[in-house]
Amino acid sequence: MKKKSKRFKKLFEQKEKNKVDNLDNKIDLVKKMSTTKFIDSIDLSFKINLKKIKGGDSNLRTIIELPNGNGKKFKVAVLCDENKLNDAKKSGADVFGSEDLIQKITSGQINFDKLICTPSMMSKLGKLGKILGPKGLMPNPKLGTVSDDLVNAVTKIKNKIVEIKNDKDGNVGLSIGRKTFATNKIIENLNSVFQSLKKDKSTIFNSENIKNFYLSSSMSPSIKFNFKEVKL
Repeated sequence: MKKKSKRFKKLFEQKEKNKVDNLDNKIDLVKKMSTTKFIDSIDLSFKINLKKIKGGDSNLRTIIELPNGNGKKFKVAVLCDENKLNDAKKSGADVFGSEDLIQKITSGQINFDKLICTPSMMSKLGKLGKILGPKGLMPNPKLGTVSDDLVNAVTKIKNKIVEIKNDKDGNVGLSIGRKTFATNKIIENLNSVFQSLKKDKSTIFNSENIKNFYLSSSMSPSIKFNFKEVKL
């Protein structure tokens, strides 16, 4: 069993002494327990009881638009036709190109975190599936990464959209802000996650399949809460 550090033990004691009964105070406590020298993320995690989901697809994979973003910075690439390269440049993409970008990806030059592709170029990405797929970089219309509106797509991917998906055991984790965010901004992001999943994935995201949720900073103990504490 992995030993806990002195810092973590002190934080756990702090958590036990500060019993809080509402979500705002729980978020404040998570922020107080973030004592690292770097700016921690504020993370939401939960586990789906896959055994309780009857029929249909039990996988939760979608995108959520956070009103305040989560503070993470992504390096975004755009693959488009030659006549849209100027739009790609204006969009704020860090990397953009057409056939030249395909050649770079083929040779293993992948210096970006997200790839946005125009619909007309998707047919040319088939041969790159073995390269992009394992890295989670294959553009997908459902994830907002296939679009002709490059300015809007890049802006959202860089600043507001987060991808959510569960692993094979039903675990889900995502960042909903930074410890420097005002508590009300984190609450707004959290409400947006719950409202979006409740609306779009109601057969999976409900109190029968998910009993508890946990908030934590990158390196702190977690705080438990449930559906009743969030505005749906």
